[in-house]
Amino acid sequence: MNNINIFIVGVGGQGTLLAGKILGTYAALTGLDCKLNEVHGMAQRGGSVVTHVRMGEKIYAPVISEGEADVIVAFEKLEAFRFRHFLKKDGIIIVNTQEIYPMPVITGTVKYPENIEETLRESYNVIDVDALSVALETGNTKTVNTVILGILARRLNFDFTIFEQAMRLCVKEKHVEENLVALKRGYTIE
Repeated sequence: MNNINIFIVGVGGQGTLLAGKILGTYAALTGLDCKLNEVHGMAQRGGSVVTHVRMGEKIYAPVISEGEADVIVAFEKLEAFRFRHFLKKDGIIIVNTQEIYPMPVITGTVKYPENIEETLRESYNVIDVDALSVALETGNTKTVNTVILGILARRLNFDFTIFEQAMRLCVKEKHVEENLVALKRGYTIE
């Protein structure tokens, strides 16, 4: 396997850190080297959370430089827009179409940008999905991250059985079944 750089973005509470942990566990289970780097920011106040995941035969540094991400996984579309410069020219952005307003939008200081997906599509290969609706079908809106990870696993041709095992190892036992449903649903999304 060639080295792969996955740049995960979202806001506090969306499970970006858990997603990174699942990917790191998958790498370990498949015998790949993996380095993770997390930037929490103002996560507890709905701020950006970024996780760098680098995996492959031998990884020397945990940070993905601008223009080097093979995939951006965005749990919120404004976060995809904010960090799009990290994507390499032929990379893909997997984006949840959910809108979570940052504090300046909530207070009325600025407006939430319009047409984010269309703007991204002008320059990038974008896979957009209403992962919140899919997560609602599982009975838990907190499975948005797992829906998106299912999409990622399919796009990167990850072994689903091993990926499922990684998810089971990282998710609290009481939430495994709903996350498994979400993972499978994401994996089937075209």
